[in-house]
Amino acid sequence: MGDLERVHSFDDGPMPTGVGVSHSGRIFVNFPKWGDDVTASVVELVNGTTVPYPDNAWNRPSGNDDADALVSVQNIVVDPKDRLWILDTGSPMFAPTEPGGPKLVCVDLATDTVMKTITFPAEVALPTTYLNDVRFDLRRNVAFITDSADGGPNGIIVVDINSGESWRRLHDHASTKARVPPELVAIVEGRVFAERSPDGDVSPVTMGSDGVAISSDGSRLWYCPLLSRRWYSVSTDALIDRAVSDADVAATVVDEGDKGGGADGLESDDAGRLYATSYEHNAIVRRLPDGQLETVVHDPRLMWPDTMALATDGYLYVTANQLHRQDKYQGGRDLRMYPYSIFRTPVDAGPVLLK
Repeated sequence: MGDLERVHSFDDGPMPTGVGVSHSGRIFVNFPKWGDDVTASVVELVNGTTVPYPDNAWNRPSGNDDADALVSVQNIVVDPKDRLWILDTGSPMFAPTEPGGPKLVCVDLATDTVMKTITFPAEVALPTTYLNDVRFDLRRNVAFITDSADGGPNGIIVVDINSGESWRRLHDHASTKARVPPELVAIVEGRVFAERSPDGDVSPVTMGSDGVAISSDGSRLWYCPLLSRRWYSVSTDALIDRAVSDADVAATVVDEGDKGGGADGLESDDAGRLYATSYEHNAIVRRLPDGQLETVVHDPRLMWPDTMALATDGYLYVTANQLHRQDKYQGGRDLRMYPYSIFRTPVDAGPVLLK
């Protein structure tokens, strides 16, 4: 197993979810608005401090429907051309979305300016939609986004990043849905992971399609519900081709088996391997091309490993944010303890760069 190096500690402030690393080594982090005091939903780490990115104005939305500012960001991804894409849920505190809020924002890292904003029509970003993670195939100028809406409907959103057109696939498909007890009982730090009210009521967590990764050849999109020990893949050709029926897209879905635990984030490398965080085991695992699973790193500091980013420096970066210790899962008691962290571990491969 590999070594785990702490890259940055957050000793105060909100909990992070996503991390992105540019080809030159710049590190970006985002903070969704889940109840913490979030003054900037996206920051760059500069000399150990957090600087609002791309600037202060973009981090000051006028409302949940502001298409020209960041409302509540769930993830950030550096694409194969070294541009930063910001995935804005438009959904602080998981509120119903309003047109203009849910969006993809592309920042030119050479100039630190926004070069493109893609918003989604109401039939794509539903009022229930929670945009979670995104991957790119720039050979075909498409992005693939997971909708992890708590309670559904879940699915995959496909985006033509040239035209800005978008459409839903695998809408409410079984592979995109959370597995709830008795089918799955997730255990984190020795306790069942569930929503718990102060008066003792317990209800299952029902967030669906969450982690996403693209295969090294771009032929398959891998994804998994937050509450599931299984992961799935689907044909990218089928997702992209709007002439292919929804039923025919679903026919290309493959159950790729048990990944060994619940996962929040997925990633892939150019050696054909798939990575999954394992929040039940404080670990990151990976699937080899022959289907065998192995542990990349296991460490008690990986308390809820969330989002991963494989950078061109050969390191796999990951946030650890103690998500399961939030008050909504602990009967009204916030058990999170600083620091939240960004870690990295070396892997003998590079990122998938489809361009």
